[in-house]
Amino acid sequence: MSELLEIIKGRKSVRSFDEQPPSAEDRSRLERYMETIVNPFGVPVRFVLLDAKENGLSSPVLTGESLYVAGKVRKGEYADVAFGFSFEKLVLYAWSLGIGTTWIGGTMKRELFERAAGLAEGEMMPCMSPLGYPAKKRSVRETMMRKGVGADSRLSADKLFFDRTWGAPLDASGSEELRDLMEMVRWAPSAVNRQPWRIIAADGAFHFYEKQDRGYVSEKTGDLQKVDLGIVLCHFVSGMEEQGKNPQLVLQDPGISVPEGVQYIATVRAGGQA
Repeated sequence: MSELLEIIKGRKSVRSFDEQPPSAEDRSRLERYMETIVNPFGVPVRFVLLDAKENGLSSPVLTGESLYVAGKVRKGEYADVAFGFSFEKLVLYAWSLGIGTTWIGGTMKRELFERAAGLAEGEMMPCMSPLGYPAKKRSVRETMMRKGVGADSRLSADKLFFDRTWGAPLDASGSEELRDLMEMVRWAPSAVNRQPWRIIAADGAFHFYEKQDRGYVSEKTGDLQKVDLGIVLCHFVSGMEEQGKNPQLVLQDPGISVPEGVQYIATVRAGGQA
């Protein structure tokens, strides 16, 4: 198993923390890493660390948290997808340091977080996350929440990856690298575990689509399922980079026939060995 796939499959959303903030060394590492994060959409995403006590911040689904990170992005085309891509880069890096996170878009007093983060006119803050070390034992509330959304289950690859046409399962039996990429996609987190992404492979390219559901779009958060698409693109692109394939992002709808309620997002091609 590749190092990235191990991180992706090993990471769990954490809602129960040990009440200790990240160490000075880990916080410094996070801050330095935040400055390096970019996304292939060229849309800047800014991160702000927020002390929970100092700013009076909390969430009813969390226990023991003392530090949060908020992400801000200017509203505009691909803002939601770019946010998801960049924020997931931070989430995966935090997990590699042993720091737990969970994506939160609604179960908090949003106006308090937006004020603390200094949200400006024309910006949005789709999600925030606590940052801290996982508690030794999950709270009863967290255990029930995970069970309620089926957090430890995922759709099978044949429901997510198609070969040239919608609904025709992609056969990856002859390629371990492709199987790894498919697993990275399968285990991406998403709002209430809806897994709204579908990918059609055709002519050496992978076309990503959003299978839209109602209730995930608002003025404050943007389209949370497009944020989910950013997360899964982060996994796929980062996986291709780990494999030395120099992925190239293309924003041109290939015109493949898809069902109603499905929207094209982006295409990823391998650009040759990096």
